[in-house]
Amino acid sequence: MDKHLLLVEAAPVTIGLVGRISPEDLGRPTPCREWDVRGLVGHLLEWGPPLEGAARKEAVAPGGGDGDVRAQLERLAAAWGEADAWDGGTVMGGIEMPADLVGGMVLGEFVLHGWDLARGLGVPVAFSGDVLRLMYDEVARSAEQGRAMGVYGPEVPVPADAAMFDRVLALSGRDPFWAA
Repeated sequence: MDKHLLLVEAAPVTIGLVGRISPEDLGRPTPCREWDVRGLVGHLLEWGPPLEGAARKEAVAPGGGDGDVRAQLERLAAAWGEADAWDGGTVMGGIEMPADLVGGMVLGEFVLHGWDLARGLGVPVAFSGDVLRLMYDEVARSAEQGRAMGVYGPEVPVPADAAMFDRVLALSGRDPFWAA
């Protein structure tokens, strides 16, 4: 399946999680050490506009971290749901990058931060095997750079026969067994 279609498949899972957030949940911890649920939502709002702009090959500055996160994620999914968003190059954070690399980052916003949010809310989350295989490939492709930039932590050891989702999480530096 095409990458853009897998992103479109993954996005509603995280968008649905966002719809479950209550004001009481905002202070709950997440696996992202520096962010509680409020901070994670702020991150999604801050980086949503530049990631959305990158799909259109436009440089957009990070946002202020406030607003309607559900609407931002829907716009982000729609922008990267277009096949041509993944073609050629684009600009992200003032740096020219391959568009499909940025598309993989966007998939990570939905899958990895979707898991982070689900853990913070204490609810289950699942993505299809196709989405998880693509996410694994995208994390593997950028893991070294991500670790150097502090985006990913050190790889977490998991058994060789671990479930694909656990392998994706571990490769990104997340402990698949993290609980609040």
